Amino acid sequence: MSHGPRSGLTAVSSALLAMSRHLEVRDVLKTIVASARELLDAQYAALGVPDDHGGFAQFVVDGVSDAQWKAIGPLPRQHGILAAMLQEAKIERLADVRKDPRFEGWPSAHPDMSDFLGLPIRDGDEVIGALFLANKLRPVGGNLPCPEPDGSCGFTEEDEELLAILAQHAAIALTNARLYERSRELTIAEERSRLAHELHDAVSQKLFSLRLTAQAAAALVDRDPSRAKGELQQVAALAAEAADELRAAVVELRPAALDEDGLVATLRTQIQVLDRAHTARVTFDSCGVRALPAAQEEAVLRVAQEALHNALRHSGAQHVDVTLSRRAGGAVLRVTDDGSGFDPKSIRRAGRHLGLVSMRDRASGVGGVLTVESAPGKGTTIEMEVPGG
Repeated sequence: MSHGPRSGLTAVSSALLAMSRHLEVRDVLKTIVASARELLDAQYAALGVPDDHGGFAQFVVDGVSDAQWKAIGPLPRQHGILAAMLQEAKIERLADVRKDPRFEGWPSAHPDMSDFLGLPIRDGDEVIGALFLANKLRPVGGNLPCPEPDGSCGFTEEDEELLAILAQHAAIALTNARLYERSRELTIAEERSRLAHELHDAVSQKLFSLRLTAQAAAALVDRDPSRAKGELQQVAALAAEAADELRAAVVELRPAALDEDGLVATLRTQIQVLDRAHTARVTFDSCGVRALPAAQEEAVLRVAQEALHNALRHSGAQHVDVTLSRRAGGAVLRVTDDGSGFDPKSIRRAGRHLGLVSMRDRASGVGGVLTVESAPGKGTTIEMEVPGG
């Protein structure tokens, strides 16, 4: 962040454009906070989204290091100045927040703050957040707070007006991000429902016929073995048809998020969810990957999902790293874990494949190559290279 003061139409425009670029709520919150701190030249900035239980559903800060934030401890409750902004829905501009009668202190690791500017973010009559800044910086070449000689607040009326404009646009950006996330949830639900209907219509009749044919074969096996053999051949044919239709229903269903967000964003989102849901640390990194044809993107996503499932469910891994990088006009996916590993040859001899056959089929189906490196106790690396970037 810049430590010099920024003002004028260009700075405001840059802040508003930055907010409009993001659709994920967390990204929007971080952009609002960073833009406010830079635009008004403050040492600290924060934005809290209240929940319905006296706390904050989300709380984003800027100007505080990760180590400081961890040392501060739990998220703040809705009390003191924060409660006033949320309940009374008015701007607060204070020369020294510590001297305000509503001030209730902060944790020992909390940075020291003096002058304070805060206001609610509103969507109509609803308060959807509280945005505040602390410690106005020296106006010329410094990065330290500037206590006013007369004891007045370092933040000015002009700062107040500018933050109010920013908050109005922040409300729009935050509301749009929430609507976007809800629409994605609905889309996912609709796709699941569609998949369920497709699976039922495509496969259920085949399975019903398969069961009747198997029953007929069982009845004929003693008194007419040749007819029973024919019925069993029909069972095998029906089972193959059911498997083909099931595969078509699943493989041809392109994930909605992939269409909307692209491969990199979809992978990042899914891996963030897995990282929160499992005790293992799951990370993702991408470098220089361009958009791939739809078939390649879906194949890469499906292989990543299968490899992650194996690592998180079967290997006992503590760390799983996923990378997606550009190579020779295409892309390379690598999924590496530090789990128990296995001997690929013994897996094949035992008739088990941990999804490896499916992953290889997906890779070869789009002109790609899949390689597997693993050994007992040595973890596993699955690499898939596809053309088309």
